[in-house]
Amino acid sequence: MTFSPLIERAMRVAARAHRHQHRKASDLPYITHPASVALILARAGFTDEAMLAAALLHDVVEDTGYHRDALAAEFPPLVVEYVDALSERKLDDSGRKRSWRDRKLDHIEEISRAPLAARAIELADKLHNLGTMLFDLDAGETLWERFTSSPADLVWYHTEMIAAAAGSDEALAPLANECRELLGRLAATPPIHGKHPALETPAP
Repeated sequence: MTFSPLIERAMRVAARAHRHQHRKASDLPYITHPASVALILARAGFTDEAMLAAALLHDVVEDTGYHRDALAAEFPPLVVEYVDALSERKLDDSGRKRSWRDRKLDHIEEISRAPLAARAIELADKLHNLGTMLFDLDAGETLWERFTSSPADLVWYHTEMIAAAAGSDEALAPLANECRELLGRLAATPPIHGKHPALETPAP
């Protein structure tokens, strides 16, 4: 792949938007995550510029002060479309914070209807998150205490999201299968506080 001004612009916007953020319970700059998602896609053979730019930008509207209007002013419509599909709606119509499960259920439904490019980004996102979780566990670091949701809820959410993102598209099967393999390893980790994460009952 040759140099891409679009991807360079996306990297710069993402780096600036996330500049004060770190990966959960670590000192790693947050930009390592969207950069890794784009790298996973490129290694999987996805080289479309709009897709890779959206991969770099996939969390900026949801998790930073970078507004969607700014995104639409700076990037092509396809990039905006993909980022829209990848952004959870965290607040309800009255501005109150929505529950974790409601957000996830809506997002799973949104992803199931999203274009293939957005679903590929979602799978790469989950692949990186699952991979880093296992990497930290293998390094002896604590994991489950980082999350407000239970281990069972996390396993449930990843299972449903991987299925929704993969759909029946053969082009996405390798990413989805790798996600499922890592999720299976994560669900088989030692019991937490006497309960196995895959056997706990998810919250209603």
